[in-house]
Amino acid sequence: ECILSGIMSVNGKKVLHMDRNSYYGGESASITPLEDLYKRFNLPGTPPESMGRGRDWNVDLIPKFLMANGQLVKMLLYTEVTRYLDFKVIEGSFVYKGGKIYKVPSTEAEALASSLMGLFEKRRFRKFLVYVANFDENDPRTFEGVDPKKTTMRDVYKKFDLGQDVIDFTGHALALYRTDDYLDQPCQETINRIKLYSESLARYGKSPYLYPLYGLGELPQGFARLSAIYGGTYMLNKPIEEIVIENGKVVGVKSEGEVARCKQLICDPSYVSDRVTKVGQVIRVICILSHPIKNTNDANSCQIIIPQNQVNRKSDIYVCMISSAHNVAAQGKYIAIASTTVETADPEKEIKPALDLLEPIEQK
Repeated sequence: ECILSGIMSVNGKKVLHMDRNSYYGGESASITPLEDLYKRFNLPGTPPESMGRGRDWNVDLIPKFLMANGQLVKMLLYTEVTRYLDFKVIEGSFVYKGGKIYKVPSTEAEALASSLMGLFEKRRFRKFLVYVANFDENDPRTFEGVDPKKTTMRDVYKKFDLGQDVIDFTGHALALYRTDDYLDQPCQETINRIKLYSESLARYGKSPYLYPLYGLGELPQGFARLSAIYGGTYMLNKPIEEIVIENGKVVGVKSEGEVARCKQLICDPSYVSDRVTKVGQVIRVICILSHPIKNTNDANSCQIIIPQNQVNRKSDIYVCMISSAHNVAAQGKYIAIASTTVETADPEKEIKPALDLLEPIEQK
């Protein structure tokens, strides 16, 4: 919503932005100080001294890393919101295989030295990556007999004779699919996702991901600032009492007895709970650690993907880890957020493979 209000203000629309919360960004906010996070999750008492200064913490409610060459970064550059933000590259991406985690290779040298796959497999995989790099959906000479709109990804993997482990790794750690539904869909989307990964990786070298200093909450605030510069109006702590509808069309919003009239209304689903259907649920566990994650080469930030096949699930488990290097935690502290789509009645058990990688956990 903040991104849209920023972009619409730049394009000359008259924007009023209301939020029932006392902070910007709704569900995508970063909570600070740490005391507020404890309150939010009803933890008894206050954070112990060992957690350092409460003000040093900015904890995301929903974790995200940005693809260095992706849509959101392009929007940040286009709107010049980059003026208000500083980014750091995430130090590495890791993938889980057979109970251990391996670094996703980020250079040709790393790929050759990686124990993720055997020698012959590496050769076939390299051929596949060269094919993807040269692939251009507007130039049929690059297709090599593949029809991007018809050939399934499963058939493309067959064409390059890639084994199951390599397929898991490619689909989940490079194309970033969380389930295997993509295998039977046309390959164009997957090839473009792998291209985006490679192009993003090429920009900074360690990983394809960026993360804003002081947390993700800086993004909505940056766009809110942009909106204000271009004449947008912001109201925080504004309860929405009613969405006013006349002749089946939304014409305004009622708050504290007043009606603000509008031509268009954009809101998140929590404001219109009677018009949306719940189709799924996500479990997230925020863990505070006093150490980097084991086997990540002491990285101060990383992503770990646990492909569903490795733990007999339908959807992947993700871990995002950041630390004081990003000004989101006290010195020497690390925040790891594990998340996955809920598939059973016991979500905590589902996320256990991720939590096992994080031990010992100081607070969750």
